[in-house]
Amino acid sequence: MGACLALCSLASCASCLCGSAPCLLCGCCPSSNNSTITRLVFSFFLLLGTMVSVIMILPGMETQLRKIPGFCQGGTTILGIENKANCDVLVGYKSVYRMCFAMTCFFFLFSAIMIRVRSSKDPRAAIQNGFWFFKFLILVGITVGAFFIPDGTFHTVWFYFGVVGSFIFIIIQLILLIDFAHSWNKVWVENAENSDNKCWFAGLLSFTVIYYALAITAVVLFYVYYTQSDDCTEHKVFISLNLIFCIIISIVSILPKIQEAQPHSGLLQASLISLYTMYVTWSAMTNNPNRNCNPSLLSLVSNISTTVPSGDGTTGQVQWWDAQGIVGLVIFLFCTLYASIRSSSNTQVNKLMQTEESGGEGGGEGVVGEDGIRRAVDNEEEKVTYNYSFFHFHLCLASLYIMMTLTNWYQPDTTTQAMQSSMPAVWVKMSSSWLGLGLYLWTLIAPLIFPDRDFN
Repeated sequence: MGACLALCSLASCASCLCGSAPCLLCGCCPSSNNSTITRLVFSFFLLLGTMVSVIMILPGMETQLRKIPGFCQGGTTILGIENKANCDVLVGYKSVYRMCFAMTCFFFLFSAIMIRVRSSKDPRAAIQNGFWFFKFLILVGITVGAFFIPDGTFHTVWFYFGVVGSFIFIIIQLILLIDFAHSWNKVWVENAENSDNKCWFAGLLSFTVIYYALAITAVVLFYVYYTQSDDCTEHKVFISLNLIFCIIISIVSILPKIQEAQPHSGLLQASLISLYTMYVTWSAMTNNPNRNCNPSLLSLVSNISTTVPSGDGTTGQVQWWDAQGIVGLVIFLFCTLYASIRSSSNTQVNKLMQTEESGGEGGGEGVVGEDGIRRAVDNEEEKVTYNYSFFHFHLCLASLYIMMTLTNWYQPDTTTQAMQSSMPAVWVKMSSSWLGLGLYLWTLIAPLIFPDRDFN
């Protein structure tokens, strides 16, 4: 009996994914708005590809991946290290690159197809909001083809694509966090004012203190473990600069002029941005190839010295998973899901993310058709609630970010045949943190610089 119920449940989910019109409101669909369901399903495709990529770098999978014909047999054909590299290390790296290459191509294809779609009356909107089974087949087909791409310079070139895409995606993550903190602060302040319940203010104060405490703790730990008195000058500069910048945005966010122009700006947003900035700083420092300035978390906890690759080509075990990578995945998952269901009233963020005001999405319940099946509400007949093309471009960048995160921003070293961290990854992350802080500062001061424009 239980098996029958399970089959019925799977069948209902299958009908939801294989519909050729707006997605059916089956038991597996959590929302009644067509626009929200579509974004959730595309995000599910991205998360599914991420799960497959994670499985490919799990210990023991290299023996299975080496069974793929021509996939790193007796060595690799990556430029400069032919038939010399350790395939047990590189097959996981190559598999993640190919899987994420397929997802990037898939979302870039839809980004190009959906350019300038204005409403659901556009014939292309039916492709966006339906035909899920065929989309899944397209993704599978691109993935299979990606595993037969000749090595050549593919990994070297795609590494730099990943660096640029990740740089942009880190900024988008920061924008989403700003929007989340803004919406959170606005809702809780309105609840406190409407209900005369001071617990809402106490909650905001508590989270603000916690975020600042975590950020300050991170700064202290960075100075203790990621700097040395006679070395690690870059780390000292990075930590000090970002600490100063976080203090600046915190002070600016509570200035009387800023509060007058933006009543809902405050320390909650600044504290969350400060904490995220410290995470990006930590993530950047963990990509420093100088092990004296980049101790592993394992060595910090258990006092075990890290293995430094020697000049004779021997190297220690490549560590795919580390603490900053896991934290990065958690933040990625949150931002991806939030981007799928977000409905913001922040005009500046909506312009940056190419979305509409929250009031335009509606909140209708599912419509029951003549066949008795509940269907999603088409809330985009007059105007789309988000930019289809930009949404897919965002997922395209997310695929590149996942690729770099899962491979720990490693790059094959053509002289030692080892997977090495690289300084470009450090500078990309630090630059993205500075640009993100600049964007947040701009959201605070823009209403003062341009008083005639609407920044509510």
